[in-house]
Amino acid sequence: MKDWIQAARLRTLPLSLSGIIMGAFIAKWRLWGQGGTWDWKIFALALVVTLLYQVLSNYANDYGDGIKGTDAKRATEAEARAVASGKITAKQMKNAVILFSVLSFVATIALLYVAFIPNYVNEFYIFIGIGVASILAAIGYTVGKKPYGYMGLGDLFVFVFFGLVSVCGSYFLFTKTFSWDILLPGTAIGMMSMAVLNLNNMRDIESDKLSGKNSFALRIGFKNAMIYEMILLQLPLILILIFLAMNGFIQTKNYYVFIVMILLFPLAKLRRSIMSVKQPKDLDPFLKQVGIMTFVMAVLTAIGLNFFN
Repeated sequence: MKDWIQAARLRTLPLSLSGIIMGAFIAKWRLWGQGGTWDWKIFALALVVTLLYQVLSNYANDYGDGIKGTDAKRATEAEARAVASGKITAKQMKNAVILFSVLSFVATIALLYVAFIPNYVNEFYIFIGIGVASILAAIGYTVGKKPYGYMGLGDLFVFVFFGLVSVCGSYFLFTKTFSWDILLPGTAIGMMSMAVLNLNNMRDIESDKLSGKNSFALRIGFKNAMIYEMILLQLPLILILIFLAMNGFIQTKNYYVFIVMILLFPLAKLRRSIMSVKQPKDLDPFLKQVGIMTFVMAVLTAIGLNFFN
């Protein structure tokens, strides 16, 4: 059990929850302003679904890198990969990927049934397609003959699924509408998620070069990847600020809503710390820190909109 829990990489879970929290509580604030109702059952099921997707992704990543020999070429890593280390066999991990794919799909159906049936049947089927795409994306990062993570496309997929799909999709589950301004917090969460992946790929840049895993960080080089990282960590709060300004909070002088802006200081310190790193392996501790920072960003935005407004 310990090996399976370790392979699930629990430190990645706050990152996966961030988009759901952001989208769901922006929806709660907007529905409250319109006199609508917010269903806690949708929120609970959405959390279950995203956690299952994340564990599925981590198991599939462990399996894919393990059978390709990618993990075996890594000299050090904070979390030993289960398949590469022999703690879990490739067959066992493959079975776990299949199991969590089924569980993820079942949970997705349950979530969409509660959210859309009986009044929004077309939306139900559209979101089933999005759910299947999410499951395939979770698996396809490292599994298959041409995994997109080995072609430098991981950042794009993370942006789409951890950012836009997670935030905008969860918002739609509650409101049954789409608003263009929701793309701003969706992009913010997506960029923070890309920052985590880029840190991971910067850390593994030497071993990935040996194994043929052409991540985006490897393609542009360590120095440019560091510049890219700083941009990813700089823009999200600006996007959240624009979102709040667009919704009139500056004009109403309701400045408590801007509580999320206190993250300017820890994020600035975090960027300086990352920039000071010279050895790729020393970037590992920052993965968890950026993930937690993303989670706090979502929570503070939710608090600002729903408790200080």
